[in-house]
Amino acid sequence: MNSDYLIKQGFFQALTQFVTSLDVHASTEDGQWRIKGFIDVCRNIYTISSDTKIISKILEIHLFPRILNFAEETGYRVVLAEHQNYYPDIFFVHTDNEDIKYAVDFKTTYRLPKYPEFCNGFTLGSHGEYFVNRESTKNIQFPYGQYQGHFCLGIIYSRQMETEVDETRTYKLDELHSIASVIKDFKFFVAEKWKIASDKSGSGNTANIGSINKIDDIISGRGMFSNLGENWFDDYWMNYGKITIAEDSGNTKQIRNLKDFVEYRGGNARLIVPKARKIGLRNGNQ
Repeated sequence: MNSDYLIKQGFFQALTQFVTSLDVHASTEDGQWRIKGFIDVCRNIYTISSDTKIISKILEIHLFPRILNFAEETGYRVVLAEHQNYYPDIFFVHTDNEDIKYAVDFKTTYRLPKYPEFCNGFTLGSHGEYFVNRESTKNIQFPYGQYQGHFCLGIIYSRQMETEVDETRTYKLDELHSIASVIKDFKFFVAEKWKIASDKSGSGNTANIGSINKIDDIISGRGMFSNLGENWFDDYWMNYGKITIAEDSGNTKQIRNLKDFVEYRGGNARLIVPKARKIGLRNGNQ
């Protein structure tokens, strides 16, 4: 094994160990989110919306001081993306060797009430310009090829029932402990993004890579490419929808599924890990 691989594995293991401590930081003893709302100078508390984008951002802010401490303790420094829509959210740079960089994206999603073993899924970054051209600086902090690893720091949670959260009400500070948290029951994880990827785009018409959405598979890194390897993940998403093949009917189609792609490349399609599904389940994203 080369030294880059060993350093990467050391970073992954340290980050994985670190996230096991985040549940205590984020949750009360009964599993509720410690964040209850916003407070103004008059000591009024306003409850948090269940909007996933708002929850995601507050979770990032809540956890960020702990992440800075982790970086310092493990010999890294944290650098934030300069622009809101840049990839990644943050990256870690080794203090002794600035060529060692790891991209880390925060990923948050919620369990599906009807299928609690599944979550709503999330996107894993673009498969557009900077993914295809590994030297491009479009919408990315440093060229994609300069990162030695691409990780997700993920948070899966359950939404509180709508009847338990009143988003229209204002509370006083002495009522703090009576406020129902908008989310609860966190599960934190770390995964290399290729290991939890699906073969479908993650958000409508935009060029985003979609994730799998069975929670056990996410935690274990059993994505569709996990037996094939990262090179297959890169090759597939660099060429997503760009290769046209002939069908038996005489028509042509663009390759937009992993089985067709692996067979087209002459690989072993039996290595594809099927994406777990539930009847009526839709793969939403955030």
